[in-house]
Amino acid sequence: MLEPGANRVRCHSKGLSVMPLSDRVRHTGLRQKIMSAEDAAALIPAGANVGTSGFTGAGYPKAVPKALARRIEMLHGSGEDFQIGLWTGASTAPELDGALAKVHGIEMRLPYQSDPSVRKQINNGQMQYTDMHLSHVAQFVWFGFLGHLDVAVIEVAGILPDGRLIPSSSVGNNKTWLDQADAIILEVNTRQNPALEGMHDIYYGTELPPHRIPIPLLNPGDRIGEAYLRCDPAKVIAVVQTDAPDRSNHFAPPDETSRRIAGHIIEFLQQEVKAGRLPADLLPLQSGVGNIANAVLEGLNDGPFRNLTAFTEVLQDGMLDMLRSGTLAMASATALSLSDEATADFNANIAFYRERIVLRSQEMSNHPELIRRLGLIAMNAMIEADIYGNVNSTHVMGSSMMNGIGGSGDFARNAYLSIFMTPSTAKDGAISCIVPMVSHVDHTEHDVQVIVTEQGLADLRGLSPTQRARLIVERCAHPDYRPALLEYMDRAQRESSGQHTPHLLDDALGWHSGYLKTGSMMAP
Repeated sequence: MLEPGANRVRCHSKGLSVMPLSDRVRHTGLRQKIMSAEDAAALIPAGANVGTSGFTGAGYPKAVPKALARRIEMLHGSGEDFQIGLWTGASTAPELDGALAKVHGIEMRLPYQSDPSVRKQINNGQMQYTDMHLSHVAQFVWFGFLGHLDVAVIEVAGILPDGRLIPSSSVGNNKTWLDQADAIILEVNTRQNPALEGMHDIYYGTELPPHRIPIPLLNPGDRIGEAYLRCDPAKVIAVVQTDAPDRSNHFAPPDETSRRIAGHIIEFLQQEVKAGRLPADLLPLQSGVGNIANAVLEGLNDGPFRNLTAFTEVLQDGMLDMLRSGTLAMASATALSLSDEATADFNANIAFYRERIVLRSQEMSNHPELIRRLGLIAMNAMIEADIYGNVNSTHVMGSSMMNGIGGSGDFARNAYLSIFMTPSTAKDGAISCIVPMVSHVDHTEHDVQVIVTEQGLADLRGLSPTQRARLIVERCAHPDYRPALLEYMDRAQRESSGQHTPHLLDDALGWHSGYLKTGSMMAP
């Protein structure tokens, strides 16, 4: 357990004592390429595919994208069209996605986003968007499926004398971007803790089919690669200094709804241990990002389990709490996603965390074979689920993109236990999150084993569609909507042309825009 004040380093505001840039850029040749963000942005041509660092608001470039946005705005003002394709690890922050979207500088975005301006342009048809499983991105680039990568803009914590890079607070797809891009711009962020050095594990053993070999990772904490990113100094066209924090991720304290969801999951896991289907220290945990996920982690921290491990995409506040208490022994991820308070704690006690956290490439953190072999317990949020267990995690009303599928599909299809969770209603109770038929399917009934709301938990393993339907409605639907769902099921079983998965399509599609809570299905 962490002793208060242990291994502390000097801090200034929310960051670290700033190390001079000369100490961060130790490659003699690359020091000669230090320039302003404006000069670096001028090296990115119109129409380029640009791969940037960044995963869930961590480790993204913070100066060059803003400078590029200013350049695009000036060019647009003079009548010149300028857009790029933007490829990242996952979501980034206003300094990147937001800045470029506001000047309409993004023609194509992939593989995941969460910025309001980007979302608006996608849903208005002003920006193309390819929503992808995060485990597919790196290999699709290697396969040549996505076109050519022209420029990589990567944030790092430092550059070694031989040109290798100290990764910052996320790894994401950086390894692939550095390998595949014709030109590289490095942002050296002096706000990133230099003691991050040694926390990363970058595996270079992947090959293209048919030459792939097994990945020698047997436990979440195994280190099978290198602590640094390889980089060809000859491809680096600019080095830019920044001194800026990552996006702060605010997590609300658990409310009654999220606490009840967490309670149902913990009770279920205890039952699985008692039944002999899980060991006493469970199996490696994967948790999506958000307030409900943090509530589940808080519940686990206060619960009966000890010596847990995590193999996940993002390490958020709740997992830091679990590491400090000793509930969690080791965590593997590709990025940090922390609040200001958690960031301060992380920086102050980084020597403690460096022994218990491994940050990997996205292609490892989300690798389907590793997820299946390690036997993960996957816990992810959703927008809605239908009575047969299909899950929509991306689209509102079937047409409007929210954020994207992210890594949830990587984990849901391959996990030992696939759990999806949501409050039972949305829009202050005006819409049920349990519906007859989801308006968009991201995770089919074949990949969803457990659905949880504050009302209860439905274990769907081994059940037929009609058995699942009855259980989901009885356990997970809000009481205000339960009668209408049961009435729909009864009518569908009487009137549907098929009885394996009975549906009345006209009625089912009316549930997504709100309806009357009268006990019978009404038109919106």
